[in-house]
Amino acid sequence: MMKFRSMYTDAEKDGAQWAATGDNRITKVGKWIRKFRIDELPQVINVLRGEMSIVGPRPERPEFVSMLEEKIPFYGLRHSVRPGHYRMGPDQISIWRQRGRDENKTRYDLFYIKHISIHWT
Repeated sequence: MMKFRSMYTDAEKDGAQWAATGDNRITKVGKWIRKFRIDELPQVINVLRGEMSIVGPRPERPEFVSMLEEKIPFYGLRHSVRPGHYRMGPDQISIWRQRGRDENKTRYDLFYIKHISIHWT
């Protein structure tokens, strides 16, 4: 998944972290890029290449996948379909975006996967 970099180069020197409101790891330009969602424009290239769908479960960073698979039942099923554009996952369509990942978001993802048809792929 391609994105513009909006954090300092050594922002995660202590390991991967969830983004947070008022995160001091984001550069001044990065705040502007994120505010207007410019950091997600490169993902259009991923969609055009066929690597992502417009709608589908949001891809998660590999650093968090094993933790989420342990915490959330059936989380691994999300990998059975092509990931969706960041702002267009089933959870973002159905509820307001929240930081991190919780069981509600995964429920929407699993509902999408269960009810997907040939018209959606």
